[in-house]
Amino acid sequence: MLLYATVPGFYAEAERAAQPGLRDRPIVVGGDPRKRGLVQAATPDALAAGIALGMPMIEALGRCPNAKALRTHMREYREVAKRLQAVFRRQTERVEAAGLDAAYLDLGGSDEPLERVAVRLQKEVADELGLPLRVGAAPIKFVARLASEEADDAGFFWVRPEGLRSFLDALRVTRLPGVGPRTAERMASQGVATVGQLRRMSPAAVEASLGAHGLGIHAYAMGRDESRLRVAPHPRSVSQESTFETPELDRGVLEERLGELAVDLERSLALERLAAKRVVLKLRYDDGEGTTRSRTLKRPLSTTAEISELASELLGHTQLGRPVKRVGIAVSQIVRIRHDDRQLELF
Repeated sequence: MLLYATVPGFYAEAERAAQPGLRDRPIVVGGDPRKRGLVQAATPDALAAGIALGMPMIEALGRCPNAKALRTHMREYREVAKRLQAVFRRQTERVEAAGLDAAYLDLGGSDEPLERVAVRLQKEVADELGLPLRVGAAPIKFVARLASEEADDAGFFWVRPEGLRSFLDALRVTRLPGVGPRTAERMASQGVATVGQLRRMSPAAVEASLGAHGLGIHAYAMGRDESRLRVAPHPRSVSQESTFETPELDRGVLEERLGELAVDLERSLALERLAAKRVVLKLRYDDGEGTTRSRTLKRPLSTTAEISELASELLGHTQLGRPVKRVGIAVSQIVRIRHDDRQLELF
Protein backbone atom coordinates (compact mmCIF):
# COMPACT_ATOMS: atom_id res chain seq x y z
CA MET A 1 0.00 0.00 0.00
CA LEU A 2 1.21 3.49 -0.88
CA LEU A 3 0.77 6.73 1.01
CA TYR A 4 0.89 10.21 -0.47
CA ALA A 5 1.66 12.78 2.22
CA THR A 6 1.53 16.49 1.45
CA VAL A 7 1.46 19.90 3.11
CA PRO A 8 -1.17 21.95 1.21
CA GLY A 9 -0.12 25.55 0.65
CA PHE A 10 3.42 24.63 1.66
CA TYR A 11 5.08 28.03 1.22
CA ALA A 12 2.30 29.81 3.12
CA GLU A 13 2.20 27.21 5.89
CA ALA A 14 6.00 27.38 6.25
CA GLU A 15 5.74 31.14 6.71
CA ARG A 16 2.98 30.72 9.27
CA ALA A 17 5.06 28.17 11.21
CA ALA A 18 8.05 30.53 11.19
CA GLN A 19 5.95 33.46 12.41
CA PRO A 20 3.49 32.29 15.11
CA GLY A 21 2.01 35.76 15.27
CA LEU A 22 0.41 35.08 11.88
CA ARG A 23 -1.49 31.99 13.07
CA ASP A 24 -4.87 33.69 12.95
CA ARG A 25 -4.31 35.67 9.78
CA PRO A 26 -4.67 34.56 6.13
CA ILE A 27 -1.31 34.33 4.36
CA VAL A 28 -0.59 34.73 0.67
CA VAL A 29 2.87 34.05 -0.78
CA GLY A 30 3.91 35.25 -4.22
CA GLY A 31 5.51 37.98 -6.26
CA ASP A 32 5.57 41.70 -5.64
CA PRO A 33 2.00 43.08 -5.98
CA ARG A 34 3.43 46.30 -7.42
CA LYS A 35 5.08 44.33 -10.24
CA ARG A 36 2.09 42.18 -11.19
CA GLY A 37 3.34 39.27 -9.12
CA LEU A 38 1.21 36.13 -8.93
CA VAL A 39 -0.04 34.04 -6.02
CA GLN A 40 2.15 30.95 -5.47
CA ALA A 41 0.65 29.65 -2.23
CA ALA A 42 -2.10 30.52 0.24
CA THR A 43 -3.41 29.23 3.55
CA PRO A 44 -6.89 27.61 3.64
CA ASP A 45 -8.55 30.70 5.12
CA ALA A 46 -7.14 32.79 2.27
CA LEU A 47 -8.44 30.31 -0.31
CA ALA A 48 -11.84 30.34 1.39
CA ALA A 49 -11.92 34.11 0.93
CA GLY A 50 -11.77 33.66 -2.85
CA ILE A 51 -8.03 33.75 -3.48
CA ALA A 52 -6.83 31.34 -6.16
CA LEU A 53 -3.36 30.17 -7.08
CA GLY A 54 -1.95 31.96 -10.09
CA MET A 55 -4.10 35.10 -9.76
CA PRO A 56 -2.40 38.50 -9.48
CA MET A 57 -1.37 39.32 -5.93
CA ILE A 58 -3.05 42.70 -6.14
CA GLU A 59 -6.37 41.00 -6.97
CA ALA A 60 -5.87 38.49 -4.16
CA LEU A 61 -5.40 41.28 -1.62
CA GLY A 62 -8.52 42.94 -2.94
CA ARG A 63 -10.52 39.79 -2.26
CA CYS A 64 -8.99 39.29 1.18
CA PRO A 65 -7.85 42.68 2.52
CA ASN A 66 -6.70 41.33 5.88
CA ALA A 67 -4.37 38.77 4.29
CA LYS A 68 -0.64 39.09 4.93
CA ALA A 69 1.26 39.19 1.64
CA LEU A 70 4.76 37.71 1.76
CA ARG A 71 7.48 37.28 -0.83
CA THR A 72 8.85 33.79 -1.46
CA HIS A 73 11.85 32.64 0.59
CA MET A 74 13.00 29.56 -1.31
CA ARG A 75 16.10 28.93 0.79
CA GLU A 76 13.99 28.64 3.94
CA TYR A 77 11.40 26.46 2.21
CA ARG A 78 14.08 24.05 1.00
CA GLU A 79 15.40 23.72 4.55
CA VAL A 80 11.91 22.95 5.85
CA ALA A 81 11.46 20.46 3.00
CA LYS A 82 14.60 18.59 4.07
CA ARG A 83 13.20 18.20 7.56
CA LEU A 84 9.85 17.12 6.17
CA GLN A 85 11.43 14.41 4.02
CA ALA A 86 13.46 13.26 7.03
CA VAL A 87 10.23 12.65 8.95
CA PHE A 88 8.95 10.53 6.06
CA ARG A 89 12.15 8.48 5.86
CA ARG A 90 11.94 7.70 9.56
CA GLN A 91 8.76 5.81 8.71
CA THR A 92 10.20 3.94 5.72
CA GLU A 93 13.28 4.17 3.51
CA ARG A 94 11.11 3.64 0.43
CA VAL A 95 10.27 7.29 -0.15
CA GLU A 96 9.96 9.25 -3.40
CA ALA A 97 9.91 13.01 -2.98
CA ALA A 98 7.18 14.72 -4.99
CA GLY A 99 8.38 18.31 -4.91
CA LEU A 100 9.25 20.21 -1.74
CA ASP A 101 5.88 19.67 -0.11
CA ALA A 102 5.04 16.00 -0.60
CA ALA A 103 6.23 12.42 -0.99
CA TYR A 104 5.07 8.92 -1.81
CA LEU A 105 5.77 6.32 0.88
CA ASP A 106 5.79 2.59 0.22
CA LEU A 107 4.94 0.79 3.46
CA GLY A 108 5.88 -2.59 2.02
CA GLY A 109 4.69 -5.48 4.13
CA SER A 110 3.98 -3.47 7.25
CA ASP A 111 1.10 -4.80 9.33
CA GLU A 112 0.54 -1.51 11.15
CA PRO A 113 -2.91 0.00 10.48
CA LEU A 114 -2.69 2.77 7.89
CA GLU A 115 -4.71 5.17 10.02
CA ARG A 116 -2.15 4.81 12.80
CA VAL A 117 0.74 5.52 10.42
CA ALA A 118 -1.06 8.59 9.05
CA VAL A 119 -1.83 9.94 12.53
CA ARG A 120 1.78 9.46 13.63
CA LEU A 121 3.13 11.24 10.56
CA GLN A 122 0.71 14.11 11.08
CA LYS A 123 1.68 14.43 14.73
CA GLU A 124 5.42 14.36 14.04
CA VAL A 125 5.15 16.94 11.25
CA ALA A 126 2.98 19.17 13.45
CA ASP A 127 5.22 18.82 16.52
CA GLU A 128 8.56 19.21 14.74
CA LEU A 129 7.70 21.62 11.92
CA GLY A 130 4.41 23.21 12.91
CA LEU A 131 2.86 22.16 9.59
CA PRO A 132 -0.46 20.49 8.72
CA LEU A 133 -0.19 17.20 6.83
CA ARG A 134 -2.75 15.57 4.58
CA VAL A 135 -2.37 11.85 3.78
CA GLY A 136 -3.95 9.66 1.10
CA ALA A 137 -3.63 5.88 0.84
CA ALA A 138 -4.22 3.67 -2.19
CA PRO A 139 -2.76 0.64 -3.96
CA ILE A 140 -1.37 2.75 -6.86
CA LYS A 141 0.50 6.05 -7.05
CA PHE A 142 -1.80 8.49 -8.78
CA VAL A 143 -4.81 7.33 -6.78
CA ALA A 144 -2.91 7.87 -3.52
CA ARG A 145 -2.40 11.49 -4.59
CA LEU A 146 -6.08 11.84 -5.49
CA ALA A 147 -7.01 10.32 -2.13
CA SER A 148 -5.02 13.01 -0.31
CA GLU A 149 -7.12 15.63 -2.08
CA GLU A 150 -10.25 13.97 -0.67
CA ALA A 151 -9.00 13.93 2.92
CA ASP A 152 -11.45 15.46 5.41
CA ASP A 153 -10.68 17.41 8.57
CA ALA A 154 -8.89 14.34 9.96
CA GLY A 155 -6.43 14.70 7.07
CA PHE A 156 -6.61 11.06 5.92
CA PHE A 157 -8.46 9.24 3.14
CA TRP A 158 -8.00 5.60 2.18
CA VAL A 159 -8.99 4.08 -1.16
CA ARG A 160 -9.04 0.35 -0.58
CA PRO A 161 -8.38 -2.05 -3.48
CA GLU A 162 -12.00 -3.24 -3.54
CA GLY A 163 -13.23 0.36 -3.73
CA LEU A 164 -10.77 1.57 -6.37
CA ARG A 165 -13.14 1.46 -9.34
CA SER A 166 -16.08 3.11 -7.59
CA PHE A 167 -13.79 5.87 -6.28
CA LEU A 168 -12.42 6.63 -9.73
CA ASP A 169 -15.74 6.37 -11.58
CA ALA A 170 -17.27 9.24 -9.62
CA LEU A 171 -14.42 11.69 -10.31
CA ARG A 172 -14.38 14.35 -12.99
CA VAL A 173 -12.19 13.24 -15.85
CA THR A 174 -10.06 16.37 -15.38
CA ARG A 175 -8.69 14.78 -12.17
CA LEU A 176 -6.78 12.16 -14.17
CA PRO A 177 -3.09 12.70 -15.00
CA GLY A 178 -2.53 13.99 -18.52
CA VAL A 179 -5.97 15.58 -18.94
CA GLY A 180 -5.43 19.22 -19.80
CA PRO A 181 -7.94 21.81 -21.01
CA ARG A 182 -7.81 20.70 -24.66
CA THR A 183 -8.17 17.01 -23.85
CA ALA A 184 -11.04 17.76 -21.46
CA GLU A 185 -12.75 19.83 -24.15
CA ARG A 186 -12.52 17.00 -26.69
CA MET A 187 -13.89 14.54 -24.16
CA ALA A 188 -16.76 16.88 -23.29
CA SER A 189 -17.68 17.12 -26.98
CA GLN A 190 -18.24 13.34 -26.87
CA GLY A 191 -20.26 13.48 -23.68
CA VAL A 192 -17.44 12.25 -21.42
CA ALA A 193 -17.33 14.17 -18.14
CA THR A 194 -16.52 11.52 -15.52
CA VAL A 195 -13.88 8.84 -15.21
CA GLY A 196 -16.61 6.19 -15.26
CA GLN A 197 -17.82 7.41 -18.64
CA LEU A 198 -14.29 7.31 -20.01
CA ARG A 199 -13.70 3.82 -18.61
CA ARG A 200 -16.73 2.48 -20.46
CA MET A 201 -15.30 3.63 -23.81
CA SER A 202 -13.35 1.08 -25.81
CA PRO A 203 -9.59 1.64 -26.18
CA ALA A 204 -10.07 1.88 -29.94
CA ALA A 205 -12.62 4.68 -29.57
CA VAL A 206 -10.37 6.55 -27.15
CA GLU A 207 -7.38 6.24 -29.48
CA ALA A 208 -9.44 7.43 -32.44
CA SER A 209 -10.47 10.51 -30.50
CA LEU A 210 -7.34 11.35 -28.54
CA GLY A 211 -4.52 9.42 -30.18
CA ALA A 212 -1.93 7.34 -28.36
CA HIS A 213 -1.94 9.86 -25.53
CA GLY A 214 -5.55 8.93 -24.84
CA LEU A 215 -4.67 5.28 -24.26
CA GLY A 216 -2.52 6.26 -21.27
CA ILE A 217 -5.42 8.29 -19.84
CA HIS A 218 -7.78 5.40 -20.44
CA ALA A 219 -5.42 3.12 -18.49
CA TYR A 220 -5.64 5.50 -15.53
CA ALA A 221 -9.43 5.39 -15.79
CA MET A 222 -9.22 1.60 -15.60
CA GLY A 223 -7.17 1.90 -12.40
CA ARG A 224 -3.82 1.00 -13.94
CA ASP A 225 -0.60 2.87 -13.20
CA GLU A 226 2.69 1.39 -14.41
CA SER A 227 4.89 3.99 -12.72
CA ARG A 228 7.00 2.81 -9.80
CA LEU A 229 8.55 4.66 -6.88
CA ARG A 230 11.89 6.29 -7.62
CA VAL A 231 13.42 5.68 -4.24
CA ALA A 232 16.39 7.59 -2.84
CA PRO A 233 16.97 6.13 0.65
CA HIS A 234 18.87 9.18 1.87
CA PRO A 235 20.88 12.11 0.47
CA ARG A 236 24.12 11.16 -1.26
CA SER A 237 25.80 14.29 0.01
CA VAL A 238 25.11 17.22 2.33
CA SER A 239 26.82 20.60 2.17
CA GLN A 240 26.84 24.00 3.84
CA GLU A 241 28.50 27.19 2.57
CA SER A 242 28.93 30.75 3.80
CA THR A 243 30.12 34.00 2.20
CA PHE A 244 32.07 36.69 4.05
CA GLU A 245 30.96 40.29 3.63
CA THR A 246 34.62 41.22 3.18
CA PRO A 247 37.40 38.78 2.19
CA GLU A 248 38.97 37.12 5.23
CA LEU A 249 42.61 36.30 5.98
CA ASP A 250 42.48 35.45 9.66
CA ARG A 251 42.65 31.68 10.20
CA GLY A 252 40.82 31.96 13.51
CA VAL A 253 37.85 33.66 11.81
CA LEU A 254 37.86 31.02 9.06
CA GLU A 255 37.86 28.20 11.60
CA GLU A 256 35.05 29.84 13.55
CA ARG A 257 32.91 30.01 10.40
CA LEU A 258 33.73 26.38 9.60
CA GLY A 259 32.59 25.47 13.10
CA GLU A 260 29.25 27.13 12.43
CA LEU A 261 28.87 25.18 9.20
CA ALA A 262 29.73 21.98 11.06
CA VAL A 263 26.86 22.64 13.48
CA ASP A 264 24.44 22.87 10.55
CA LEU A 265 25.86 19.70 9.00
CA GLU A 266 25.49 17.74 12.23
CA ARG A 267 21.87 18.89 12.46
CA SER A 268 21.18 17.79 8.87
CA LEU A 269 22.77 14.38 9.40
CA ALA A 270 21.04 13.85 12.74
CA LEU A 271 17.61 14.40 11.16
CA GLU A 272 17.93 11.02 9.46
CA ARG A 273 20.52 9.34 11.71
CA LEU A 274 23.23 9.56 9.04
CA ALA A 275 27.01 9.75 9.07
CA ALA A 276 29.63 10.42 6.38
CA LYS A 277 32.97 8.88 5.46
CA ARG A 278 34.21 11.71 3.24
CA VAL A 279 34.65 15.40 4.09
CA VAL A 280 35.43 18.08 1.52
CA LEU A 281 36.58 21.62 2.35
CA LYS A 282 35.79 24.22 -0.31
CA LEU A 283 37.32 27.70 -0.51
CA ARG A 284 36.60 30.51 -2.94
CA TYR A 285 39.26 33.23 -2.92
CA ASP A 286 38.64 36.93 -3.48
CA ASP A 287 40.07 36.75 -7.00
CA GLY A 288 37.46 34.17 -8.01
CA GLU A 289 39.72 31.12 -7.94
CA GLY A 290 38.74 28.17 -5.81
CA THR A 291 40.30 25.13 -4.22
CA THR A 292 39.16 21.99 -2.44
CA ARG A 293 40.75 19.62 0.05
CA SER A 294 39.22 16.29 1.06
CA ARG A 295 39.72 13.29 3.31
CA THR A 296 38.11 9.86 3.18
CA LEU A 297 37.81 8.04 6.50
CA LYS A 298 37.61 4.40 7.47
CA ARG A 299 34.80 5.08 9.92
CA PRO A 300 31.94 7.55 9.45
CA LEU A 301 31.63 10.77 11.42
CA SER A 302 28.59 12.85 12.25
CA THR A 303 29.26 15.27 15.12
CA THR A 304 30.11 18.97 15.04
CA ALA A 305 33.44 18.36 16.79
CA GLU A 306 34.50 15.68 14.33
CA ILE A 307 33.51 17.65 11.24
CA SER A 308 35.00 20.96 12.37
CA GLU A 309 38.25 19.33 13.52
CA LEU A 310 38.76 17.64 10.16
CA ALA A 311 37.77 20.80 8.26
CA SER A 312 40.33 22.77 10.28
CA GLU A 313 42.97 20.21 9.46
CA LEU A 314 42.13 20.45 5.77
CA LEU A 315 42.26 24.24 6.01
CA GLY A 316 45.90 23.93 7.06
CA HIS A 317 46.67 22.38 3.68
CA THR A 318 45.43 25.40 1.71
CA GLN A 319 47.01 28.75 0.81
CA LEU A 320 46.15 30.69 3.97
CA GLY A 321 47.85 33.86 2.77
CA ARG A 322 45.10 34.56 0.22
CA PRO A 323 41.89 36.42 1.13
CA VAL A 324 38.96 34.01 1.29
CA LYS A 325 35.53 35.14 0.11
CA ARG A 326 33.52 31.94 0.61
CA VAL A 327 33.96 28.74 2.63
CA GLY A 328 32.06 25.48 2.51
CA ILE A 329 32.03 21.95 3.84
CA ALA A 330 30.51 18.98 2.06
CA VAL A 331 30.14 15.46 3.40
CA SER A 332 29.50 12.42 1.22
CA GLN A 333 29.73 8.63 1.17
CA ILE A 334 26.80 8.81 3.54
CA VAL A 335 25.60 5.81 5.52
CA ARG A 336 22.81 5.23 8.02
CA ILE A 337 24.11 4.61 11.53
CA ARG A 338 22.81 2.50 14.38
CA HIS A 339 22.35 3.89 17.85
CA ASP A 340 25.45 2.08 19.10
CA ASP A 341 27.84 3.15 16.34
CA ARG A 342 28.97 6.27 18.16
CA GLN A 343 29.78 4.24 21.26
CA LEU A 344 32.00 1.95 19.21
CA GLU A 345 34.14 4.95 18.23
CA LEU A 346 35.17 5.33 21.90
CA PHE A 347 37.05 2.05 21.74
